[in-house]
Amino acid sequence: MRVSRTQAAENRQTVINVASRLFRERGFDGIGLKDLMKGAGLTQGAFYKQFASKEDLAVEASKRALESASGRWSDAAAAHPDDPLGAVIGFYLSGDHRGEKMDGCPIVALGADAARQGPDVKAEFEAGIKAHLDVIGRFIAGTDDEVSRGKAMAILATMVGAVTLSRVVNDPDLAQALLDAAAEQVREVTAA
Repeated sequence: MRVSRTQAAENRQTVINVASRLFRERGFDGIGLKDLMKGAGLTQGAFYKQFASKEDLAVEASKRALESASGRWSDAAAAHPDDPLGAVIGFYLSGDHRGEKMDGCPIVALGADAARQGPDVKAEFEAGIKAHLDVIGRFIAGTDDEVSRGKAMAILATMVGAVTLSRVVNDPDLAQALLDAAAEQVREVTAA
């Protein structure tokens, strides 16, 4: 049975969405095509009608995950225009976000994996990181663009590092202390 172009396009988007979530949960190499396609409700054979390779899918899924993450930051900021950075800090450095394996920050979930991928996946992560830096930059805009850019980089590195560290420890109190310490440091950086 042939699939219409519209259905094929919808199937492709479904696979990208599912891969975006499953890669964040299990890593790029932590899930095979069979299970990935099963998660999308499609057969493994349908994969090659949609993508040239698993790396091709990794590129698309990374882009989707990073766009989603950047959008979440913008949404949080828009919901709290009086303190946009505080809103982002509040959700990003939270226990809830720490526990979001499938929908959480792709930089945290896949950063180490992305470093071992090809240049196309790395390019998507670079674009996503730049988008995050731009969002933070809008929150802390100052008179010196170079200083503001440096602060944005420090904030992003601190927040990503804190969530990463909080996910690799068993002690929930230590995990929360890491998130809290990062939030305090980010606030101090922005106040300076």
